[in-house]
Amino acid sequence: MKLISVCVGSPREVVWKGKLVTTGIFKQPVARRVMMRSLNLDGDQQADLTVHGGIEKAIYAYPIEHYPYWRQELPNEVLPWGAFGENLTIEGLSETTVNIGDRFRIGSAEVMVTQPRFPCFKLNLKFGRDDMVKRFLNSRLSGIYFSVVQEGEVGAGDVIEQISRDENNITVADIVKIYVREADEDLVRRALQVPALATDLKTHFQQQLN
Repeated sequence: MKLISVCVGSPREVVWKGKLVTTGIFKQPVARRVMMRSLNLDGDQQADLTVHGGIEKAIYAYPIEHYPYWRQELPNEVLPWGAFGENLTIEGLSETTVNIGDRFRIGSAEVMVTQPRFPCFKLNLKFGRDDMVKRFLNSRLSGIYFSVVQEGEVGAGDVIEQISRDENNITVADIVKIYVREADEDLVRRALQVPALATDLKTHFQQQLN
């Protein structure tokens, strides 16, 4: 498992459907090593902290293995690393195999898996099309959000080492399945028992059960 690219960006103002929108979704790869903090990477910033960022969504990672799918789906798009707004472009981790609560060492930092990504309209804005959020969700290629357990430096080429595996065995893909209401009640109840699962998702899933 390997870190392919580190991507950061500052919020910018963009006109979308006649309105001025501030977004931090535009990320660019950087060649230097970057300090990973508890809320983001140095040089990176989220625009709307009510729905982006925070302890449980500090770092967003997207597998390099998903890029061929999107290059086929979006043949007219240029897709450099960071195209999906990810902080880390990664190799060797998959939503279907990584558990919520799994911990990894990247460089001198340690991270923990907390949830998939469920994008807002700003993904439509990024690609200039109204169907991108729907296509992204339908693809089930959600990417992975991490919380930062230990701050440290990361850089392209770093090995990603698994430190521990969560014994509840609820994968990132399982959480997507629950979110889109394709899971049975047993899976929902099991997911609610995972300590590392993001708080807002626990609340949402409990409401599903109720």
